[in-house]
Amino acid sequence: MNLSYLDITRFLPHRPPFLMVDNVLSIDNEHVSTSFKIETDCIFNDNGFFNEAGLVENAAQTCSSIVGKSYFKEDDFEGKGIKLIGFISAIKKVTVFSCPKVGSTIITNAKLKSRFDTDEYSICTINCSITSDDKELLSCELNLVIQELK
Repeated sequence: MNLSYLDITRFLPHRPPFLMVDNVLSIDNEHVSTSFKIETDCIFNDNGFFNEAGLVENAAQTCSSIVGKSYFKEDDFEGKGIKLIGFISAIKKVTVFSCPKVGSTIITNAKLKSRFDTDEYSICTINCSITSDDKELLSCELNLVIQELK
């Protein structure tokens, strides 16, 4: 399914220059796959490479879109009237194998492990991996909190 029409910012509160996801490749209630092309002006570039903090931020943004998606109706492609805020509440484990070069495109895959919802927020645990050219760059498990701003 081509999701090029899907605006990732409707599931994420992030905006440039802090937005680390370009495209949603696939998404459902338990999994998401995104891509991100690392441009030369990216704030997480370090001596020609996308650094470790950028990889973790890309993972967190990708992961939070699974939960963020649930705040919108399936046919709501604009996300009118809903604003979300999210943050990493814990990094349970993270392994960085390599940092990609500027100009690379990374693919990030995340799978929901658990989720707890209240009337005020959602807390979730998500496993995530980032690859580039079929080479694993990062694997992690994150806890995230997502909340609708009213």
